Amino acid sequence: MAVVDRGGRRATNTAVVAVLAVLAVLVAGLLFARHGGTDRTSNAPGRSTPPAATPSASPVPSATPLGERSPFTGLPQDRPRPVLAVKIDNVGPARPQTGIDRADLVYVEQVEAGLTRILAVFSSSPSHLPDRVGPVRSARESDLELLRQFGRPALAFSGAQTRLLPVIAAAPLHDVSPGHAGRAYTRDGSRPAPHNLYASPARLLAAAPDASASRDIGFRFGPAPSGGTAATTRTVRFPSASVGLRWSAEQRRWLVSFDGGPATATGSGRLGAPTVVIQYVTVRASRYHDRWGSVSPYSETVGSGEAEVLRDGAAYRAHWSRPDADRGTRFTTGQGDPMTFAPGQVWIVLAPRPS
Repeated sequence: MAVVDRGGRRATNTAVVAVLAVLAVLVAGLLFARHGGTDRTSNAPGRSTPPAATPSASPVPSATPLGERSPFTGLPQDRPRPVLAVKIDNVGPARPQTGIDRADLVYVEQVEAGLTRILAVFSSSPSHLPDRVGPVRSARESDLELLRQFGRPALAFSGAQTRLLPVIAAAPLHDVSPGHAGRAYTRDGSRPAPHNLYASPARLLAAAPDASASRDIGFRFGPAPSGGTAATTRTVRFPSASVGLRWSAEQRRWLVSFDGGPATATGSGRLGAPTVVIQYVTVRASRYHDRWGSVSPYSETVGSGEAEVLRDGAAYRAHWSRPDADRGTRFTTGQGDPMTFAPGQVWIVLAPRPS
């Protein structure tokens, strides 16, 4: 083959190859000088290509950064997720409940007649949310104070006392009750009313696209602190109800009982959590009452007091402090150090403060 220049003269391939070779040497020299003689692929000085048969070692994985862990459970999360709170029935005809096992946080609080009700808080990836949750029941005034630490979460509830409805409407939350998110709710014909209202968490969140994402509410997770005492059982008594707790070394969690019977969830079996907090609070009469005239209790979660934290088969005396409603609750040991929880679901039993 030959190359033809403008004057029609022919040049041989040999001459062209020679010129190209000189240019290649000059370019290689310039690149070598610019990068200081180090190849960025192999990190070996002066080497232009990595060893053909030696794969590079994988980096040692580091602990998940705090920003990539749920502030509610201490477990890894891809990003903060919107917060959904659901008020759930907890009397005999409402059991077993549905979806509680998928909650991040489970609050147990006193209601009328000395019974208890549950506030389940969800803030996980869509794949972890239950298909439905319930039975959904009515809200209470103390729920509003408890929820302010989450920003403006979505709150699912079946209704409320008439005079309380304007207070809920003015509270910093997204109302996703049936009147605002009717398509999220269904009735279960196999159960008697009012213990048969269920909701879809996905549809509830779709009705509250601006719900606040999970944020720090004061919980800390990590190895157990020193100073705990061995414990396998605890019972929290309300005027007409009880919450039993039993440590399962095999399952590494505290199994829950309600009113002397095992607490279960449909489709998943026994309820339990790696960490249970018994938070002693003042329970006083609120300004509201139910249709039968029973005054609604108000559990005060702003202030300070004593607590007992159960984890890893041990009980820890702790102190809780929440200076104002817009801030989370800080738990500390008797020595004033942060009280650490075991990663996973956390139950908080708002127990009446001993008189």
